[in-house]
Amino acid sequence: MRDLLVIGGGVGGFSAAMYAKRFEMDVVVVSEMDGGTITQTHLVENYPGFPSITGFELGMNVVNHAKGIGVESMYGTVKDLKKEGDVFTATLSSGEEIQAKTVLLATGTHHRDLGIESEKRLRNKGVSYCATCDGAFFKDKVVGMVGGSDSAVKESLLLAKYCSKVYIIYRGESVRPEPINKKRMEAEPKIEVINNSNVIEVLGENKVEGVKLDTEKEIELEGLFIEIGRIPQTDLAKQVGANLTEKGEVITDKYTRTNVPGFYAAGDVTDSNFKQAIVSASDGSYAANEAFNYINS
Repeated sequence: MRDLLVIGGGVGGFSAAMYAKRFEMDVVVVSEMDGGTITQTHLVENYPGFPSITGFELGMNVVNHAKGIGVESMYGTVKDLKKEGDVFTATLSSGEEIQAKTVLLATGTHHRDLGIESEKRLRNKGVSYCATCDGAFFKDKVVGMVGGSDSAVKESLLLAKYCSKVYIIYRGESVRPEPINKKRMEAEPKIEVINNSNVIEVLGENKVEGVKLDTEKEIELEGLFIEIGRIPQTDLAKQVGANLTEKGEVITDKYTRTNVPGFYAAGDVTDSNFKQAIVSASDGSYAANEAFNYINS
């Protein structure tokens, strides 16, 4: 019987595990990958103590810190989670079961897609959701980036290092990055912003050849990157009866507690309106402290 089961191996999950270990709790982290989605981010420049660091380095620093003090982790996917009395039972895709007194859900989010048939057909054939992962494959090519958030603009700045031209295609009046990234975007001659436009079709049979917009305009492209937000991964929270928002986020109080005793949530999977690595780390530390107090109350 574990004291704490952490589901998710990102900054929030491993921060929680690190604190739990320091509280001398029996803790294990189950995740599909170490470091979480921040490892797919090119640069992080707003995490205290690191003026500029790659997302991969930051994520792995947190993981290695936790493992360095003895945190146990295992790769796997939790398919089912239930609570009977005061005991949580997690069933992994391998069939293995883990029982725990408390659980922290730190599963984060997954990429939102456009929801059109041509996007699905050309996924991994020129359609990508990660510039850090795939940008180098488009060296000297013309690509598009769908989205107008800070993340979309940062991804476009990375793509501009490889590509000959980057079109940012955004449905709104103007893109909305952080001011420093807006200045960088405006100073980058390879980037061109197309506002008030939606991609309604990705052109090409076996590879991306362009996009068709709802303005009837067509743009020739050799690759299309999509950064239009994320969907919280909260299926396990539903299984134990945790309350969710209309967006599907886990509702927590300021101490990461949910309506289910002993069940906590941290990071981007929660209803926090500020999705940042530093927030996830804070949530994780709170969750470990709350789990410790819950067990010892």
